[in-house]
Amino acid sequence: MGWMLRTVIFLGLLTGLLMAIGGIIGGTAGMLIALIIAGFMNFMSYWFSDKIVLTMYGAREIPYEEAPWLHEMVEELARRANMPKPKIYLVPMEQPNAFATGRGPGHAAVAVTRGILEILEPEELKGVLAHELAHIKNRDVLVATIAATIAGAIGFLANMAQWALFFGAFQNNNEEEEGGGIGEMLASLVMIIIVPIIATLIQLAVSRTREYMADETGAKICGCPVALARALKKIEEYIMQIPENVNPGTAHLFIENPLKGGGIMELLSTHPSTEKRIQRLCELARKMGQECI
Repeated sequence: MGWMLRTVIFLGLLTGLLMAIGGIIGGTAGMLIALIIAGFMNFMSYWFSDKIVLTMYGAREIPYEEAPWLHEMVEELARRANMPKPKIYLVPMEQPNAFATGRGPGHAAVAVTRGILEILEPEELKGVLAHELAHIKNRDVLVATIAATIAGAIGFLANMAQWALFFGAFQNNNEEEEGGGIGEMLASLVMIIIVPIIATLIQLAVSRTREYMADETGAKICGCPVALARALKKIEEYIMQIPENVNPGTAHLFIENPLKGGGIMELLSTHPSTEKRIQRLCELARKMGQECI
C-alpha cells in the first residue's frame, strides 16, 4: 500500500472518530464548533510554524559566504527535487539532527544542528538534507497540521463530554428503561476515554508514515539510499549519547526523534524505529543496484 494512500486512510479514520464522538455529544453543531476551534489554533501554528520553531531553538540563517559548500549542496538537491531552494539555518545543538519547517516549497527552511555538520560525511549529510527537502516537497507540515486539527477537535469534544457527564447532561430520556440510561452513560464514558487515545495513536501513525515517505523520496532525490541509511544509524547512536532539552511538541520535526534516549515505545513515537527505516532503505538500494550497509 502506498504511503499517500495510508495517510488518506489514517486521516479518514480520524474524521470518522470525530464524527462519532461529535454525534454522541452535540451532534453536528458540537462537532463543527470543536473543529473550528482546533482548526484556528493549528492553522495559526501552520502559518507561523517556521518562525516559532526556529526561534525556539535559537537558529540563525547561514549566509552563503559562511558555508558555500552547504548552500551548493542544498541548491543541487532542490534542483533535483524540482523545487525552490529553501533557506538554511544552523541550530546551536551538539546533538546531530536536522529538521524542515515552513508551510510549503515556496516558504520553507531547512535547519541543521552544529553536531550533524561535525559527524556526517558529505554524502551522508546530502541524504539527510534530501530527506528534509522531501518533507517540504510532500507538504508534510500541512498534513501534520490537518491531523493535529482533527485530533485536537476530538480531544476538545472529549473534554466537553467529560464535563457534561459530570454535571449530569448524559441522563437517559427514556423513562420506561431506567437500566438503558445507565448503559448508555457507561458506553458514552468508554467512548469519551477511548476515542482520544485512538485519535492520538492514529496521529502518531500519520507522522511515522510521512517519515517513511520522506526517506523514500529523499533517497531518490539524492540517488543514494545507503548514504541516508548510514546517516540515520550514526545519528541514532549519537542521540543516545548526547541528550538534548527538546520540546516534545516539536520532536516529530526532526529526522530522528531527539528524545529517543527517554525510552519512548515505538507505538507512542513520532518516528518509526531506525532499524525498520534502514531496512526499507536497504531494500530500495538493492532495487537501484546498490549494496547495503
